[in-house]
Amino acid sequence: MAGIRFEHVTKRYGKYKELAVNDFNLEVTDGEFLVLVGPSGCGKSTVLRMLAGLEDITEGSIYIDDVKVNDYPPKDRDISMVFQNYALYPNLTVYENIAFGLRLRKLPKHEIDLSVRRAARVLEIEPFLNRKPRELSGGQRQRVALGRAIVRSPRAFLMDEPLSNLDARLRVQMRTEIIELHRKMGVTTIYVTHDQIEAMTMGDRIVVMNKGVIQQVDTPEEVYSRPKNMFVANFIGSPPMNFIKGRLIPTAEGELEFHTNRFMLKPNARQCRILLERGMADKQVILGVRPEHVHFALDERFPANTQISGEMLFDEYVGYDRYYHLDIGLSEPLLVRSHANRRFAEKTRLTVAVDMDNALFYHKDSEMLLT
Repeated sequence: MAGIRFEHVTKRYGKYKELAVNDFNLEVTDGEFLVLVGPSGCGKSTVLRMLAGLEDITEGSIYIDDVKVNDYPPKDRDISMVFQNYALYPNLTVYENIAFGLRLRKLPKHEIDLSVRRAARVLEIEPFLNRKPRELSGGQRQRVALGRAIVRSPRAFLMDEPLSNLDARLRVQMRTEIIELHRKMGVTTIYVTHDQIEAMTMGDRIVVMNKGVIQQVDTPEEVYSRPKNMFVANFIGSPPMNFIKGRLIPTAEGELEFHTNRFMLKPNARQCRILLERGMADKQVILGVRPEHVHFALDERFPANTQISGEMLFDEYVGYDRYYHLDIGLSEPLLVRSHANRRFAEKTRLTVAVDMDNALFYHKDSEMLLT
């Protein structure tokens, strides 16, 4: 197993020095399962390929167990990489595919056989060892690709969107199997995905990237409940967070009220204190609130200064939950997540309440978290 460290790593491409990764600093602890997540083109796969030695580093340093590996060829870094497209040899059997790397290293035949069968047993592909890749399902091929990686007993696994070619049901199954495999082996793993559900369910920590820059590094719970900026807040979470523009108006009691041209909401005491300390009185800000923290004020009592009135536009049934889109008179509708058994006719006038204890305030210009 290995600890991995990136220090001020930058990658530029082409004669115009197009920036793919910018000043990337990160430490991955020994045995950690770390997920890099972000939209296509954000630089997450480039980070993985630089660590593997498949891409040169323009600036900065990468360390594996405190050894600088910038100039090490891939074969000397003792890491295994699993790709999106499986990269299996079609003319070789499953056994031969898994054993391929070990044979290149000229290990004794009995050691190769022992290692291949051990990996096949862990991945439950022993019955398929004599088959060719074309005779396997997508999930089975992915297990073979994993087997080829783990058979080497590397210091670290690198996985570049390994499940993106699978259907939704199989992806869920393979997610569970990869997590279980990591628990059994305890090998440091860096996993790249654009799928926020994979990131949230698999990672010990998540690295959210955008345009080659780290936006936030934290546990899945912290990234979801306290996104550091509006990009993270919008990218992580389905459905995404509601954003409402407004102004913080000071009151005679030395507190603050959040005003739009349609309604007023009252920040709690802690939020008021922090916002006042940061000089946000009489400034425009953006309030962020997750759809599950907006409640229908039907049978329950909510303070008037947390309520918003709106008109039902439409709803989306997603099984246990239903997403309700309300016109509250602003540029964007308000999204409410609630139990699916509540139905409202189109244009029904409704009152909802914002759980202000779970609301967040962002700077209007920098879009960084204030509270």
